[in-house]
This record gives sequence, C-alpha cells and structure tokens, in this order.
Amino acid sequence: MEFYHKTVLLEETVSALVTNPAGIYVDCTLGGGGHSALIASRLNPQGRLIGIDQDPAAIAAGQARLVGASCRIDLVRDNFRNLSQILTTLGIESVDGVLFDLGVSSHQLDVAQRGFSYMQDAPLDMRMDPSAPISAYDVVNTYSEDELTRIIRDYGEERWARRIARFIVQARMTAPICTTGQLTDIIKRAIPAAARCEGPHPAKRTFQAIRIEVNNELSILHDAFISAVEFLKCGGRICIITFHSLEDRIAKHTLQSLAKGCVCPPQLPVCVCHNKPKVKILGKPITPTEKELDDNHRARSAKLRVAEKV
Repeated sequence: MEFYHKTVLLEETVSALVTNPAGIYVDCTLGGGGHSALIASRLNPQGRLIGIDQDPAAIAAGQARLVGASCRIDLVRDNFRNLSQILTTLGIESVDGVLFDLGVSSHQLDVAQRGFSYMQDAPLDMRMDPSAPISAYDVVNTYSEDELTRIIRDYGEERWARRIARFIVQARMTAPICTTGQLTDIIKRAIPAAARCEGPHPAKRTFQAIRIEVNNELSILHDAFISAVEFLKCGGRICIITFHSLEDRIAKHTLQSLAKGCVCPPQLPVCVCHNKPKVKILGKPITPTEKELDDNHRARSAKLRVAEKV
C-alpha cells in the first residue's frame, strides 16, 4: 500500500519554519513527506533538507515524493532520538530549522497489518520501526497487571486502567491475545456500559498507551528537543506539532525552560547562575482552522508550538 499521510498544519508550520531559502532544515518525522515536500519547494539549490524516520515505508515514500527537488536531500532511516549523531555524521554543525510532527501517521493507522488501529482486526504490533524488538503483543501478553495499569493510566489517561489491565491478564491466562480485535473486545468488556457511551472509542486511550510504550515515544522527547535547539543557528526555528496532552506538556515545558533567563532562587540579591534564554517562544500554540478540521478529523487535537533561537 502506498504510504499515505494527511499532513496537519502544513502551511502554518512551513511558513513558520523556513526563513532562509538557502538554509538547512531537518524534518525529524518524515512520514508521508508532506511537510518535507513543501519545505523543499521553498529552498533554492543552495538549501538542504534532511528527512528522518524510523519507518522504512516512510523513507521509501519520501524518496519518491522528493524526486526533482531543487535543493539537496538527505533521507536517514533512524529515530530522531539520535538527532545529534545523525547531523554530526552528515557533517552538519548548525541548521536553520527543525520540525517534529509527533504521533502516529495516517498510513500506520490505516494499514491493518501494522496493528495500530482498534478499528481493524490485525496482529498486535504497533511498531513504528518494524525491526524493533518489542511489539504490542509482547506488552499485552508479558507485562504484569501493575505494569499494564501504570502504562494505561499514565500514557492513556484512562480512568478504567486497573480494570482493563485485570481483564487483559485474565483473558491471556486462557490463550495469548494475538489481535487488535481481541484486545478491543477485552477493553470493551472491562469498561462499564454507561462509560462506553461517553467520549471517544473505548479502546482509544488504551491503544494510545500501548503504542507509546512500544515505541518509547515520550521519554525521548525532552532530549531530542534540547538537541534540536543546540544545533539551531541564531534566528533558527524549532516547530513542534503535538496530538495529545502528554507530548504537548513535554514540548511546552521544555520550550518554557529553554526560554528562561535567570533560574536563581528569588531570595538571592543578585544573579549567580548567569543563565541566558536560549529560545524565544513565538506566540501562542497554533491550532487547525475549521476548514482543516472539516477535511481531516485527525487534526482536531493538533497544536503547533514555535520557538526561535536567540
């Protein structure tokens, strides 16, 4: 299946990111190449675009989509947690902009065999990097009830986390839980009928939690954002698109910390830390327009945060 991804906040992101047509830009989450294609279209032959993704299908799609770009293109199959090493290996000392479009892609959700979706029955997988050692099957069938409760509660913000974990453990005592359909049915049984009628699909939060655990999505964000800012030139931009409160909280707090000046205790009469702000936060988070929401319901929770190196 062709790698398809409905790019969110496309014009808003690229307009905020690209300030120098001869600059170097990094798309840390290449996906379907939507952002990268628009970035490349705004660069001249002296410009350079680096696209990073751990999914080989995304790299293949990016190679096809970026054919004919006038700027230099480098596509790297890796996890953006290794951003510093990637740029160093490419001989890059500084860049003009870095983009993070977090979360799961439309392609990964829509291709049943990837095992990300509670709407299609498929083998439990959820790995963004198909070669990664841990899959959703391993999490669901080997984690203890306490571990499952913690993941579903903390990463899914699910009020019925303990009950869902207990139902999973009970079900797997009879036979392994092998498919997304089996897991969805267990979650539905675990959540009381009245609660199932409230809010989003009853399996949404648990599937999000397991996906985050499988791909180690949250623990890598802070350090990756710090690395990105360290590589930015003065005046360069970092753009971060988030899709749920957990990753958005990390983005918000990291940028706020980088934008701080003095961090000395308030009782000190003079500054002794000599800490200087590293970025300036540019405005409030940008959210999709009503038109975009009409065209793409998956954009409804997206937020774009932009900061500039000072």
